[in-house]
Amino acid sequence: MAITFSNNEVKFSLKEKTRLKKWIGEVIKRNKKRVGEIAYQFCDDEYILQVNREYLNHDTYTDIITFDYVEGDLVSGDILISIDRVGENARTFGCTFEQELHRVIIHGVLHLLGGKDKTPAEAEAMRKKENDALALLEKLKVEN
Repeated sequence: MAITFSNNEVKFSLKEKTRLKKWIGEVIKRNKKRVGEIAYQFCDDEYILQVNREYLNHDTYTDIITFDYVEGDLVSGDILISIDRVGENARTFGCTFEQELHRVIIHGVLHLLGGKDKTPAEAEAMRKKENDALALLEKLKVEN
């Protein structure tokens, strides 16, 4: 069982990988699930647009695409994150790149845990779960 991070032709260095893996695992555990194989791939806008068109028939840029391979209580999936979109969203929402990146990282996990965000009510519930998870990440920072 592993959480991995890789880059797809984008210059980007993820900080604090060990703490992030611990955090993701703890979020999954608190949802009474187990960590399976979760592969994060950081990419640029053009790559994620290509994947969005090819696999989801969406002709739009997005910050994240989550491919769900969950089986029972074993949480597995591929999560693509556009570093370009994360940067743009951070500027739009008035937060740091790292804050927005952490939100997007856990957003993908929440989808793997069954979270939805298509309706306004679902999006609001997802945002609350993201905020709870981000508070946990801050707690882990203090403990280390």
